[in-house]
Amino acid sequence: MFITVGRPYFAPFGGFFYRAFHADVLVVLDRVQFPLGTSWITRNRFKNDQGAVWLTVPVWKKHLGRQRIDQVRICNEGRWARKHLRLLGHAYANAPYYEDHRPFLEKCLDIGWDKIIDLNLEILNYVMPALRLNTKIVLQSELGVDATGDRLLIEICRTLAADGLLAQTPTRKYLDPQSFDAAGLTLQFLQIPAIVYPQLWGDFIANLSVFDLLLNCGPKSHDIICGHPPKIRSGFL
Repeated sequence: MFITVGRPYFAPFGGFFYRAFHADVLVVLDRVQFPLGTSWITRNRFKNDQGAVWLTVPVWKKHLGRQRIDQVRICNEGRWARKHLRLLGHAYANAPYYEDHRPFLEKCLDIGWDKIIDLNLEILNYVMPALRLNTKIVLQSELGVDATGDRLLIEICRTLAADGLLAQTPTRKYLDPQSFDAAGLTLQFLQIPAIVYPQLWGDFIANLSVFDLLLNCGPKSHDIICGHPPKIRSGFL
């Protein structure tokens, strides 16, 4: 059994789900530190007639110092959710599958979430079946594992009795294959393919939120993401 890990990003890009598809378990790192700067945890890119456009969920950070991701609260002052819904409506009203997903988007952005982790997990739990992905999702907090760096990932693997970790190729420079080997674990790196599909509004823009794919391609989204044969390399190569 191989696991993969990921932070709870806001409406992640398709490559996030490609990696989840090739793992047996996706562990969401909800207890690691929330970045002090800009982060994919609170924002992602969509597309309208002006090109790529950012949608950002405002959160409370000032004077709060270092927070874990599961501690970060959404700032519900103002009308950011209504603005996002209006932007999505204008951008995707003519997308073939917008009406299929509009009820979820409206519900999701109308609840008034307290924490960013809850909003992002709601989105993750919606997108996985929408893409017909059966990978099991486990939260780091459910495992009771708190560590840093390679030690965190090794302990997660041990807790789940996993054979190894499937990581994204760019993380190679941050991970030590010898540490995993010493722990009796296999470290593998997966190359994320170029995920190309029909879009509205002119030239194709890569790596947008997965909703850009779902709204444009609907049921075909699974094959568009998962139809690429995996390119996996050992951590020692």
